[in-house]
Amino acid sequence: MFYWFAKTLVVAPVTNLVFRPWVKGLGNVPEDGGAILASNHLSVSDSIFMPAQLGRQVHFLAKKEYFTGKGVKGWLTRKFFEATNQLPMDRAGGQASLASLQSGLDVLRDGRLLGIYPEGTRSPDGRLYRGKLGVAKLALAARVPVVPVAMIGTDKVQPIGRTIPTIRRVGMIFGPPLDFSEYYDRAGDRFVERRVTDEIMEAIRRLSGQEYVDVYASTVKDAGPGGGPHGRQGA
Repeated sequence: MFYWFAKTLVVAPVTNLVFRPWVKGLGNVPEDGGAILASNHLSVSDSIFMPAQLGRQVHFLAKKEYFTGKGVKGWLTRKFFEATNQLPMDRAGGQASLASLQSGLDVLRDGRLLGIYPEGTRSPDGRLYRGKLGVAKLALAARVPVVPVAMIGTDKVQPIGRTIPTIRRVGMIFGPPLDFSEYYDRAGDRFVERRVTDEIMEAIRRLSGQEYVDVYASTVKDAGPGGGPHGRQGA
């Protein structure tokens, strides 16, 4: 109830009026049934702009830290994400991450849309980074199509570290759904999961036009300024 109220009466009207988003390929999003929207991740506002343009509700896997903040700000953040049906994602890896993926799997098996950022975190510099395997695990286990999505210009509106957005136009492109049915019987095969993930990232790259870097964005962030890769690497 809160989701539709906020989206219909607040979020969509405000974003459409102020940021005038342009959209291509909206017809590529299935009208019903489970599907994954796999997007590049440039800004925290990606999770606001994208669902505002869709007729169906999108459930996003959001980092666990949004649900564990302290104080008034932490409480407000947690309540907002809970009210909008966002799902906490533990990015530590191993069993913790697998348990988090189960929530996404339940959403897909219930015939709903799941939004996921395969890079696992926002791009530190606007480039597209290597995808993590969670998106492939979900697509193969739930046996659903994957719609590649490119967010355009949201990093200029609200870059990392900026709280108040800059007013400028943003865009998004929804690509044709990717069908991985040939791999359904090989769910759990890590080599297949890597192949599927790489195909998804390549589809996103073609839509966004971003430079691709074949390392994880989290690795670059952990390395700090000047510690990450500088050259272009192949997809």
